Amino acid sequence: MKFNLLLLTSILLFSCQNSSEMKSDFNCETRTFNHLEEVDDIKNLFSIAVPKDWKINLYQDEVQSSIFAADTTKQLTETVLLDVTFINNKINFDDAFLLKQEQENLTKSLIKIKSKKITLLKKPSIYIIYRGKKGEFPYATCHTYVKINDQNFIFAKTEVYGDSLVNQKFCNAFSLIENIKIHQ
Repeated sequence: MKFNLLLLTSILLFSCQNSSEMKSDFNCETRTFNHLEEVDDIKNLFSIAVPKDWKINLYQDEVQSSIFAADTTKQLTETVLLDVTFINNKINFDDAFLLKQEQENLTKSLIKIKSKKITLLKKPSIYIIYRGKKGEFPYATCHTYVKINDQNFIFAKTEVYGDSLVNQKFCNAFSLIENIKIHQ
């Protein structure tokens, strides 16, 4: 009995410590998707597990390789759009980078709500939250950058439409993003 209690306590403590900084910042509850499938990008640089019933599109060019995933069985205001791209380019999370991101998104009428440097996938990372309007809908997006090495980074863009359950939708995406597997 004492062993079972000790084991259960250890498992609970370990799983709480495993929560990513993003999930902690958004007070995410533990969320697991059912029936996940591992999807590899075209160049086999990374993979991500997404629900089997989500629509998947793959893209590549000389400098990037992307996996776009969305639950197309739901209305736009109820779903999450997730675009994860491995980019062969340098990135530095300095003031110039942040200013450039903010300026680019201001041209799209998106206002920066928050940015924070974190560790994700055991790599230096940053996420930036923007809000605005896209078409007739309230819109929020989280841009997550993960510096893989001096020459490569991952850009994970989470998009949500509508103004209900925005944090929950972000949390759902974070549970997928934090399990990206890098194949290098």
